[in-house]
Amino acid sequence: MSERHTALRSMHDLGLAAWFGGSLMGALGVNGAAAQLDDSKQRLPTASAGWARWTPVNAAAIGSHLIGAAGELAVESPRVAAQAGVAKASAVKTGLTVAALAVTGYSRLLGMKLEKAGRTPVGGATEPTFDTPSDVASAQRQMKMLQWAIPALTGALIVVTSFMGEQQKPGQMFRGMFGRARGLMNAGKGLGMAGATGMAARKRGMALNRH
Repeated sequence: MSERHTALRSMHDLGLAAWFGGSLMGALGVNGAAAQLDDSKQRLPTASAGWARWTPVNAAAIGSHLIGAAGELAVESPRVAAQAGVAKASAVKTGLTVAALAVTGYSRLLGMKLEKAGRTPVGGATEPTFDTPSDVASAQRQMKMLQWAIPALTGALIVVTSFMGEQQKPGQMFRGMFGRARGLMNAGKGLGMAGATGMAARKRGMALNRH
């Protein structure tokens, strides 16, 4: 099997970059710009229109990232099993991915709810005013937290990915595989000692029973 997986890595990295960058730009740029409009009834429709245009691109980016991540995990599965620390990093990465997907999906549901609100007076895309309907205000308050959770989670994914890239250096691979092998040997010795101890105890019990 080839040691190069450029297509998979590109799908993984480009998809994640777009997911992170788009969410951060949206929170700062789209929502921030909408809040600057003088007409309070135009702020929410303007922000909603921007997010609606970005949603298909974001979905494609997330899909690309997931395909690349799954492909990389498949081709790197022997190293995951053989090198200490890689399985733990993979588990952390999977957990972050699931969390980012959940937050992104829920944010989109809130966004669709805000789209339906139409020309509702608001202070900004995520800031209600005293005359904003309660259901819209509730969705905005949730969105205000989630808009920063997505770049935080996807940013953490980039950090974990960088760490896992470091694990592929020859020195790291050697130490990790040596550590895994030593751990398996120690575990085997432990089982052997436990078995020997148990056998000795059974022999002592049989000797006592004879007396």
